[in-house]
Amino acid sequence: MSLKELVKGKSPIEMFYHWEKNAPNHLYLRQPVNGQWHEFTWSQVSDKVRRLTSALYKLGFERGDKIALLSKNCAEWIITDLALQLGGFVSVPLYVDQTPDTFRYILEHSDSKAIFVGKLDKPVWDRLGSSVPEDLIKIGFSFHGADGDFQREGEVDHMLADLIADSTPYAESPVPSDSDVWTIVYTSGTTGYPKGVVHGYRAPRHVGYRALETFDINGNDRCLSFLPLAHVAERLLVETTSLYSGMVISFSQSLNTFQNDLISVQPTVFFSVPRLWKKFQGGILTKVPQQKLDKLLKIPLVRSLIAKKLRKALGLGQARIIVSGAAPISPALLEWYSKLGIEIVEGYGMTENFAYGFIGRPGHNKQGTVGKAMPDNGFKLSAEGEILFKCPTVMSEYYKDEEKTREALTEDGYYRSGDLGEIDGEGYLRVTGRVKEIFKTEKGEYVAPAPIEAKLSSFKGFEQICIAGTGLKQPIAVVTLNELVLNTPKDQLSKDITEFLKQINTTLLNHEKVSGVVISNTDWSPDTGLVTPTLKVKRNKLEERYGELMTNLDQSGDTIAWENA
Repeated sequence: MSLKELVKGKSPIEMFYHWEKNAPNHLYLRQPVNGQWHEFTWSQVSDKVRRLTSALYKLGFERGDKIALLSKNCAEWIITDLALQLGGFVSVPLYVDQTPDTFRYILEHSDSKAIFVGKLDKPVWDRLGSSVPEDLIKIGFSFHGADGDFQREGEVDHMLADLIADSTPYAESPVPSDSDVWTIVYTSGTTGYPKGVVHGYRAPRHVGYRALETFDINGNDRCLSFLPLAHVAERLLVETTSLYSGMVISFSQSLNTFQNDLISVQPTVFFSVPRLWKKFQGGILTKVPQQKLDKLLKIPLVRSLIAKKLRKALGLGQARIIVSGAAPISPALLEWYSKLGIEIVEGYGMTENFAYGFIGRPGHNKQGTVGKAMPDNGFKLSAEGEILFKCPTVMSEYYKDEEKTREALTEDGYYRSGDLGEIDGEGYLRVTGRVKEIFKTEKGEYVAPAPIEAKLSSFKGFEQICIAGTGLKQPIAVVTLNELVLNTPKDQLSKDITEFLKQINTTLLNHEKVSGVVISNTDWSPDTGLVTPTLKVKRNKLEERYGELMTNLDQSGDTIAWENA
């Protein structure tokens, strides 16, 4: 029986049983510690998982109990999550950059009985630790982090290593049903507290073999996991895919070592976000200016050598599946990478459908779209153009929120994505904006921000972009700048941006033309409240913060305004 036939209908934990039995000595996880790779085979992972499951039962937890997991990506994250699945517990993964208020809300709202405190920078735990309810049992990972051997002994009730060492392996291999709750993932909403998205085991069962079918991922593949495993996209493309394919997962030690870790791993499967692709581009252009790179790429004998060298320097010399997701990426940026022989495909999904929506296929990709529908994802467009989904990967509910659950579904059971889209004749989807983010200008014209933001992202100096303008004469862009233009004199940069705007505005309808740019010098991070933990812009917060500057631009007719000028 082939692997594709074997995985059909299996849950992630059943695939874990397969690998521990049939490939015990094959490598599965690689964790860097102080510059050295620590490697774990399926057999070694199995031993830790089964011992940890026994330990959790000894601590008095029961099947169905919710257990939270706060950690950066690491081998222990996967081991802990597998133990929670084996024991029939419900995982509640948490982002490490939540605010203390949101962090406590999730722990209380989810009815979590315990929390695993994993790989973190010490300031994160200093900020969040006091928000953990006193009655929650705290279990800590040991690891060598940026602050030395930060072990948290005395700050937690148990250490993971001790629980594993003091327990015998759990002998049973239960099979969960489709309706058993697998995980509750809290969405990082742009307004209010996040909602708890409940997924049963039917979601990964539906996704697993179809991912293999679509991309032919197997045990010879390897990936570098660095985007938060609390996000469903990383959970699907890395953890779930590895369990169904046998793919090897490597982790990054820290942000400072990320580039070296990527070069060391040379992944064959790589998932990232537009912001990082822009940073990669910036890193190359600081060493090889665009004008020089263009000349080199025009020389046939040199082009392939230069492209190969740059791909290897990025760590993508052997990558065959390269995916960008979580936010729109500029077609101009995709074209730039294409000239280096790096084909980036876009994926589209959301927490509520377990990121199982649309994706481009290598060799059959269409820039400016998020690809074609994944098999059996049951999508359609509403009369208003909203993208709707109805398939086994759609959530069962928002936890303890019947009203929001009803609002999220149509009368015939389709999930409302909140995104607007268009399907072309070949089945490729283009996401054109958000239903609720469309705003009306002073002239009564409606503006969809996303397509305009995508066009503006082709300016080399823009790092983050938000189009707003409710009640103004014309849309205004609020942006942050990247390192490529930090040394450019302000007068010259203002002139460059003004010229760029003139070019972009020739491609827009009159009511869409961007009349000005507010340049922010504030970090757009979860800490400042301007973006969510998944880096989605909180448009309402930016409008509140920069409303006065935007209004002044709109009324004065000036093109550029600098924050704290």
